[in-house]
Amino acid sequence: MQINSNSDAAPFADVRVLIFDLDGTLIDSGVDLALSVNTTLKEMGRQALPHDRIFSYVGQGAARLIEQALGSGSTPDECEQGLAFFLSYYRQHMLDNTVTYPGVREGLAALEGMPMAVLTNKPVRFSRQILEGLGLASCFRYIYGGNSFETKKPNPSGMGVLMRDFGAAPAQVMLVGDSEIDVQTARNAGTWCCCVSYGLGSARLADFPPDLMVDSLTELAEQLDRQASQPRRR
Repeated sequence: MQINSNSDAAPFADVRVLIFDLDGTLIDSGVDLALSVNTTLKEMGRQALPHDRIFSYVGQGAARLIEQALGSGSTPDECEQGLAFFLSYYRQHMLDNTVTYPGVREGLAALEGMPMAVLTNKPVRFSRQILEGLGLASCFRYIYGGNSFETKKPNPSGMGVLMRDFGAAPAQVMLVGDSEIDVQTARNAGTWCCCVSYGLGSARLADFPPDLMVDSLTELAEQLDRQASQPRRR
């Protein structure tokens, strides 16, 4: 665990709302995403891509994922056709191999009682179905996806809606994610950011350091509990 905020002995002591990213943070969905992308590429007459390359495209929504997978020479019509096929295929296979990361269920259980939500760039219907299929949907008061708003992360509009939903100020909110998209989103919204070290986008965090890094979500509850019990500097 690493804390990058040193201006306060307990910088997260006021946090009372947690907003989670989905892919790479709560769920290990990489295999199902990669298989669905490569099936789409085959349908479009393209060569399959290594899974690691596909993983590097995850985080900005399905449309951008397919656009990057098809390559810079693809036409808008090809991207639209590929996206339609991908969404149809992925809908049928999104729980074939997808599981929660180790420590997620225990970490969420330890955080029970704290208001929590999901904000992901994945389509909201898929996000909700995956969380329901894995038995996690009841942990979250709100589940918002990439098509819930006019803009996606790192635009802070979704964070703004959730802060209004929860009646919380930015200093009371922590976004928990795995990539630079999540860090940028938190910065744009003025909230705290925690990132997990195991996620699909964690390799890019060196240039976008969050306020807190954890190796397991079980560490998050411990850290928040510890800071809440500390006296604040005046």
